Amino acid sequence: MIDELKRTYAGKKVFLTGHTGFKGSWLLKILHMLGAEVLGYALTPTEQPNLYGVLQGDSLCHSLIADLRDSATLKKAVLNFQPDFVFHLAAQPLVRLSYQKPAETFEINTIGTANLLDAVAQLNKRCNCVFITTDKVYHNYEWERPYHENDRLGGYDPYSASKACAELVIDSYRNSFFNIKSYQQHQKAIAVGRAGNVIGGGDWSEDRLIPDIIRALSKNEQIEIRNPNSVRPWQHVLEPLYGYLLLGAKLYEQPKAFSEAYNFGPDVADALPVTQMADLAINAWGSGTYFINQQANQPHEAGLLKLDINKALTELGWQPKYNAAEAVRITCNWYKAYLDQPEEIVAFTERQIIRFLDNA
Repeated sequence: MIDELKRTYAGKKVFLTGHTGFKGSWLLKILHMLGAEVLGYALTPTEQPNLYGVLQGDSLCHSLIADLRDSATLKKAVLNFQPDFVFHLAAQPLVRLSYQKPAETFEINTIGTANLLDAVAQLNKRCNCVFITTDKVYHNYEWERPYHENDRLGGYDPYSASKACAELVIDSYRNSFFNIKSYQQHQKAIAVGRAGNVIGGGDWSEDRLIPDIIRALSKNEQIEIRNPNSVRPWQHVLEPLYGYLLLGAKLYEQPKAFSEAYNFGPDVADALPVTQMADLAINAWGSGTYFINQQANQPHEAGLLKLDINKALTELGWQPKYNAAEAVRITCNWYKAYLDQPEEIVAFTERQIIRFLDNA
């Protein structure tokens, strides 16, 4: 599959927003391995350490540190670079932070998306765009049935709502300016990837389950669990990233056929409660315990969320490779390697990518 993806991306110009973030850094590394020329557009990473720095991200791309809300700078960057592909990952991605900064979350996730679409609309060339939202865009009834792509969008918390709003913006631009019926005039293909609850090495964000677990395990501290019964579609970060790249390749081949939304998630059996994920991490690490601290006045977070991935399976030929236990084990192995031999972590990361794509 590495050779297949190289046929699409080698020598191509890729505009990647959010390249300094967790998922963005992994995608940047893959694109560099595939031979793409990448212009990254994002804010300076705030976590210390951060995966972008660990992977020596400045050596993998042209990096522009700027804000999505700066529409003039964003537009100039896109028009000067003249990308063949756009992957839009930049976002304010945290539910709990969105309660603290709701207006900023809407500005970044919704208006920022509109700003990027404005810039793409002014390109006078063919361009294939994959906009990344989240599994949380669905109006969550917390039912057992997995959500599929034509279910109602919505969002209780500001983060989820901002991403649902972003999807409405994307759909409006796709209908108004990038309609597939007039593709020969505009030559823009716009698809959406919906995924979330990804885990993998190099995530040091606050208020995320696996980073919180790893911080505790590495210090021989008890793991604190806030929402023990919350069920999420957990998956290794390489799963959706491969899906995004495959979707971009499909757009390149048949832009009219794939300008739609696609769910990327694990098999339904791997939508697990938080406590089971903690158990898997403890087993993979070889030690550890957790305690439950359910605070009465916590911000609302959905208790149950599952995704229907049949559309990606049947139309893209994508399918998950790792079950939850494997995803946790591979993630823990990355952090152990980083703690034991940080100077070897770039090569270790490359091996994880090659091993995954060889089996894709």
